[in-house]
Formats: sequence, structure tokens, C-alpha cells
Amino acid sequence: MIKNRLLIAALAVLVFSGCSSKFDTILNSTDVDSKYASAFEYFNDGKFQKAAKLFESLSVQTNGTSKEDTVQYYWGLSNYRFKDFYTAETNFSKFITNFPRSPFTPEASFLRLDCLYRSTYRYELDQMPTRAAIGSIHQYLVDNPGNVHTDVCNEMLRDLNDRLDKKAFEGARLYYKMEDYQASRVAFRNILKDNAENNYREQILYYIAMSSYKFAHLSVAAKQRDRYLTFVDDYFNFIGEYPESVYRRELDVVYKRAQRAMGNNSVEDEDIDMSDRQFQKERKGRLKENETSSADGK
Repeated sequence: MIKNRLLIAALAVLVFSGCSSKFDTILNSTDVDSKYASAFEYFNDGKFQKAAKLFESLSVQTNGTSKEDTVQYYWGLSNYRFKDFYTAETNFSKFITNFPRSPFTPEASFLRLDCLYRSTYRYELDQMPTRAAIGSIHQYLVDNPGNVHTDVCNEMLRDLNDRLDKKAFEGARLYYKMEDYQASRVAFRNILKDNAENNYREQILYYIAMSSYKFAHLSVAAKQRDRYLTFVDDYFNFIGEYPESVYRRELDVVYKRAQRAMGNNSVEDEDIDMSDRQFQKERKGRLKENETSSADGK
């Protein structure tokens, strides 16, 4: 049994060594036509890492020949298929510069964008690559109006812009979670100053209103009235834009509390209690619906 295992292991080593020697022989060969054919064989067999190495070697050997642009393009495409997007983006960038009239250039231009898109990070991390990708995609759409890849590019832009919007939103919400409500309101307002069309606009306006209410509620008595009035402005800004929002009931309850705190005796305690109970009932219903939706999505 042990001898059989040793024999199998020895054969495996020999086979691997033979394959490795064969590839190394091709890689070091000066026969351009043979290496060129082998590079495409590896590529077509899905062995993209080896294909990339052969095309990289051929890029020097075919310099100035009719094969040059094909070799350069497939070098990048091999790295792309191998999911080495950083190297592939470099390949495609050089290709576009060196071969602006090649028949491969339109596809190389798009694949470069796809490499940039795939090299971006989650919203929690550095978003400089995201901004670089957005700029390149916008320029591509300007230079290639009505391109076959337009829909894909627009989908990329939606995803990347949402990532930036979410990063800004979650950054401001940290102040709210830390109960620094003054800083929270300023941070959320700054988001809308920078980008009024932020995808999280409804939630942002909600947090602006809640931040101003909680800041007023926790203030010393002498400053509460002015700060409650700030909340009232924020409240009406919110319901003016989103009268049917899921946050409406909660903000209505808070508004009545603010009115009562400012001495508006027309708001009865039982009105606040009734609104609060209704809000809690609706909130539980929404949470139950969300749990059901999450379960269905699994």
C-alpha cells in the first residue's frame, strides 16, 4: 500500500514537472509563431494566467509587427479573465494609448472601465477608486454616445453613486448614534448641500428633524423654545416633501410633543398618547413586514 502511494506521488511529480517543463520551454522559445499559437491555446482552454505570461513575452517579440496590437490586447484580456483587474486595467490603458485605431480599441476601452469598477471598495472603505471610476465612466459616455455598453455603464454609475451616498449618510448617522445631535443635524444638512439628490434624501430629512428635536429636548430651558422652533421648520420641510412617508407618524408624535413643550395647550396629553400608541402599532407592523420580507429573500 505504501509503495503504491509512493509510486502515485512520484508519477504526479513527473507529470507536473513535464507540464511545467513544456510551458517553460514555450515561454523561453524564440519561435514567435509557435509561441503565439500556444498562447491562444492556453487562452481558449481557460488557462489565463499562463496565457498572460506568454502574451507578455510576445509583447516584446512582436513589437512593430502586424501581431503587436493583437498580442497587447490579449495580454490584457488574459489578465482580465484571470481576474487580475489591476494589471488588466494597466494593460488596457496602455493599449488604448498605443493603438487608438485598432479594431480592439472600443472593447479595450470598455473593459478598462470594468476593471476600474471591479477594483472599487465597499462603501465603508476608501472611495477614491470609486470617484476615479465615476469620472472615467462619465468621460467614456461623452466620447461614445449611444454605445452598446451604455446601459451597463449607467448601471455602474448608479451603483457607484449609491456607494458614495451611503458612505456620506452613514458617516453623518454616526453623530446621531453617538447622541451628538447638534453635530448630527449639521452633518446631514451638509450632505444635502453637497448633493441635493442624494439617494437617502428621505432618511436624511428625517434625521435632520429628529436631531433638532432631540437637541431641543436636551437643552436648558432658556434655549428650548428657539430650538423647538428649528425642529418645527425641519418637520414641515419633511412632510412637505414626503407627506406619505413611513416616518410621518413618528414625526407627527414628536411635533405634538414639541408644541406642548412650547406651551401650546391646544395639544392634549391624550392626543399625544393616542398618536404615540398608533405610531408604535404601525412601527411594529412595519418591523414584522421587514422580517417577513427578509425571510422570503433568503
